[in-house]
Amino acid sequence: MTHLVAAGGMPASIESEETLEDLLSTPPSWLSDKLRSLEGDILVLGVAGKVGPTLARMAKRAAPEKKVTGVARFSDADVRRRLDSWGVETVSCDLLDRDAVQALPDAANVVYMAGKKFGTDGDRSFAWAMNTHVPALVAEKYRASRIVAFSTLCVYPFAPIAEGGFGEEVEPGPTGDYATSCVGRERMFGYFSRKYQTPGRLARLNYAIDLRYGVLHDIANWVRAGTPIPLGTGFASVIWQGDANAQILGALAHATVPTSPLNIGGPEHMSVVLAAREFGRRFGKEPVFAGEVQSDGWYNNTLNAQRLFGYPSIPLAVMIDWVADWIERDMPSHGKPTHYEERQGAF
Repeated sequence: MTHLVAAGGMPASIESEETLEDLLSTPPSWLSDKLRSLEGDILVLGVAGKVGPTLARMAKRAAPEKKVTGVARFSDADVRRRLDSWGVETVSCDLLDRDAVQALPDAANVVYMAGKKFGTDGDRSFAWAMNTHVPALVAEKYRASRIVAFSTLCVYPFAPIAEGGFGEEVEPGPTGDYATSCVGRERMFGYFSRKYQTPGRLARLNYAIDLRYGVLHDIANWVRAGTPIPLGTGFASVIWQGDANAQILGALAHATVPTSPLNIGGPEHMSVVLAAREFGRRFGKEPVFAGEVQSDGWYNNTLNAQRLFGYPSIPLAVMIDWVADWIERDMPSHGKPTHYEERQGAF
């Protein structure tokens, strides 16, 4: 195994899932200042997904005086147990149930994370219900709150990579049911924001990196297994999940009326070839590539987020090192590919 060298006070290796989740939920000092400047408690809807638990835990650690509540169906009882142990209150709710949504506790600050992506093409009606109908129910229920809602870079049309990616001023141009229904999600929050003067932001998230999944996890596993790496999408904007959590929570302090988009991702577009070669060097394997890099793709820029929050705390090189070390040690994986390479909008 390659021995990593710690730099900048960062650990050289993430020894366990417990250590990983602690790191992913450690708030930067600036986030504590922003959350404490806001009146009221924090509610996280759809908290039981891959990102939700560490985001809710970070909110509680950044503002321990606030009540942080996580809402989900909690089909995995262990997720609920962990949230409870971290001081996050939990409420079970099917967000498709209008009456159940209306009965949820009030909160001044809401982070909306619910949605359906993978499997969309297998049940398009359910994906549309989750991605457009539920946001309408939530936007009416929490019309007196601040709402930061998760969205996706996939709402954009393809952008030429040579121009650095689209900014938030570019109108959506979705491809496929998933992306189109996510534009519907944005439109629902936008409509009710205008109707009720609800402040908010639409967090157009790129690719968050957790050592158990993510674009780097996908590429590393392909390299290790000798699987050909598709090059059509030759670049990706990756951001440490802890940094994404902080920026999304921080967006509560920068809500606008009406709600407006904010791109969340890395400051640069990472080359897939570069990442694959780095993993190949660590694993002693030559990466295998398939196809050719296309000149465009789902690319946006994060200049506005950088102006609000500065650079992410974990640089690309460190993320690559951590993922390589994690994979070499055969540590746990969520087993959920990102499909970042998808170019037809089929999920």
